[in-house]
Amino acid sequence: MLNISMEKQVEKKDDDGKDVPSCCSQRWILAYTGFFGFVFVYALRVNFSVAIVCMVKSLNSSSSNNISDINDTSSTCSGKAAERAVFNQHAEFEWEKQIQSTLLASFFYGYIVTQIPGGYLSDRFGGRRVFGTAMAVACICTLVMPACARVSVVLVYVLRVLLGLATGVSFPSMQSMWGRWAPPLERSRLVTVSYLGTMFGSVGTFASSGYLCEYGFDNGWGSIFYITGGLACIWVVVWFILVRDTPSDHPWISDAERDYINNSIEYDNTKRSSTVPWVEIAKSPAVMACITAHVCNNWINYTLLTSLPAFMKAVLKFNIKSNGLLSAVPYLCQAVSGFGVGQMADLIRSKQLLSTTGTRRLWNTIAFIGAGAFLIGTGFVSCDQRNIAVAFLSIAVMFTGFSRAGYVVNHVDFGPKYAGVLYGITNTFATVPGMVAPIVAGALTPNDTQEEWRNVFYVCAAFCVVGIVVFGLFSSGEIQEWAKDREEIIVEKPAIDTDTNTIMMK
Repeated sequence: MLNISMEKQVEKKDDDGKDVPSCCSQRWILAYTGFFGFVFVYALRVNFSVAIVCMVKSLNSSSSNNISDINDTSSTCSGKAAERAVFNQHAEFEWEKQIQSTLLASFFYGYIVTQIPGGYLSDRFGGRRVFGTAMAVACICTLVMPACARVSVVLVYVLRVLLGLATGVSFPSMQSMWGRWAPPLERSRLVTVSYLGTMFGSVGTFASSGYLCEYGFDNGWGSIFYITGGLACIWVVVWFILVRDTPSDHPWISDAERDYINNSIEYDNTKRSSTVPWVEIAKSPAVMACITAHVCNNWINYTLLTSLPAFMKAVLKFNIKSNGLLSAVPYLCQAVSGFGVGQMADLIRSKQLLSTTGTRRLWNTIAFIGAGAFLIGTGFVSCDQRNIAVAFLSIAVMFTGFSRAGYVVNHVDFGPKYAGVLYGITNTFATVPGMVAPIVAGALTPNDTQEEWRNVFYVCAAFCVVGIVVFGLFSSGEIQEWAKDREEIIVEKPAIDTDTNTIMMK
């Protein structure tokens, strides 16, 4: 008998999704739970960016930087001295600016390590356990931060790295789950809603941390870590109760919804493969486009995420309470744009006004053009017009939210079966800006002048240009050949009876 192996794309029947639960369905409950999960992922990530402003004595005579006395009424923005920052009496540490920049960047030394392993483990064993367990570790790191900071700055480095290791699996694991839960024409909405939590996490943490610095317990800044860490622990429990890895695993899903999801996804989401087409992924232009867009977008995000409170304080002269609140405003704008763009992107695709590829390229281009233009504008606004600067920053960050319907969801378009690994790969490269951008911003702003910060924004705009060109040329919204299910068809050669010359089928 001769076996001839042939490949055949497994086709699934179409299902228009009529009479399938929507808002209160299990796939949307996953989106809502994921939303709050990413609220806490980012709360645990950015709390240190605001806390460090009131942890460190900014008027340290031994410091090498020449920041103007914030109580000097003769300096720029005269007439607004009452609104300016005053020395934070709760500050306990005398860390040089280089140490502060390195502490902010140290998170990403751990974050970069677990991207690909997190995606692989999620695709292989399920994102529920990977994401939930990692967040439990992150909670512990956050809760012990105040005590460790008072012991040694080295322990702060260690905890920041551990926090990065834990939260590094968050995006790959969630992307892996959406590869098994999100019907094609709902992907933009489901993915953007779940990742909106990142913006609200930044908004809530920035807005509340300024007040906690002044009025919180444990000398103010300590309460930031206790509150965010404690609330995240509650979420971990809820996550394990409500979420399952696939529709077929969920005990409370309706038959209609389970069949709708399983029949609409381009591959058999009930099976998990231990093999990954690494070579094909490495050679894929679509993957390269996502890597480039992800890196460029993250350079902007991480520059602002880690350095925005410092810019608000040093250049725009906001006090600590206003600093935290106003640092949150850009991310509130990003949340609004991120939610709206998900709805519009799926509408455009469902009406067949643009292909999936065209839709992803359109929103990514708009995101980079708008962000780059308004960041450059921010650099030319003095602190006498600081409300305009806040408006420009808010609009710039709002435009970055449009990328949620661009490269962010694109992994699930062209490789849903390997979405966790794919996001892990692109986010590994995109984590480098998190390690480098705070250090570059610190190096470019030794004296914290407006002219120095203008150079920081120029660098961000340059990354925007690169992202527009590469993603616009090489991205794809169609499922790639290496991401499709394959099955073997056995073709049997007929056996011939030599005695009777009769052909017999075996």
